[in-house]
Amino acid sequence: MEDAPNTIEQRPVFMPKVNSDNLVKTDMVMFERHVGFATRQKKKSINDLQQVIRKKYGFKQVLELSSKSGNKLSFPLSPFSLQITDEHDGNPYSVENAFQASMIFEDGGPYLDLLTVAPRQARKDERLTTSGELIGYNYFGMEWGVEPLTTFYDWLYVNALKQNPQLHEEVIQYQGFTDITFNPKKSIHSAAYALALFVALHKRELLDNVEDPMTFYDLCNGFKISNTEHLLEDGWV
Repeated sequence: MEDAPNTIEQRPVFMPKVNSDNLVKTDMVMFERHVGFATRQKKKSINDLQQVIRKKYGFKQVLELSSKSGNKLSFPLSPFSLQITDEHDGNPYSVENAFQASMIFEDGGPYLDLLTVAPRQARKDERLTTSGELIGYNYFGMEWGVEPLTTFYDWLYVNALKQNPQLHEEVIQYQGFTDITFNPKKSIHSAAYALALFVALHKRELLDNVEDPMTFYDLCNGFKISNTEHLLEDGWV
């Protein structure tokens, strides 16, 4: 039986900017996806994606966030691993748990029990798809709207990474960030985008007071936004 042919796909690359009216520039990149579930096939696909990015933009350092990247930074930077310590109860929660447990729907939520289950279990909890339309977020009494679409998720991730300074020196060396498992046709929230946003804020020395939601909102929206939401609006994906 012959192997299925490889396919040409596209994924976003998120690039932190220092001297620009964008904090992050997002572009779509076409690459050869090696079909199959084996780890080596996924690594081939990641290598192809990174080679295209390095050639197109002249980058030397590109970080793939998925678990198959082979980069030791991918695990601690994953939203399933990276933790934010809440100032109210002093407990650490993964970005994924905090995000899923903060969702408010027309017919329920927030489901605070999702704070303490396995991160992947939190993401797959059936209540998140059976409670009606998402209408906002409530993070320990801190209320967020759904617009702009990724702001609350980005706030969680940026503040979680700010609380983990042992990762900063290495992560700011990278020029681009990808997550081959992230498909902008199916999802809008991307840890790779939030990671690029953190690097841009760090390099611009703009991380002061990002814990405050209004400061973070005003800061991010004071620049032109280039994320997957805008790629969808512009018909890229």
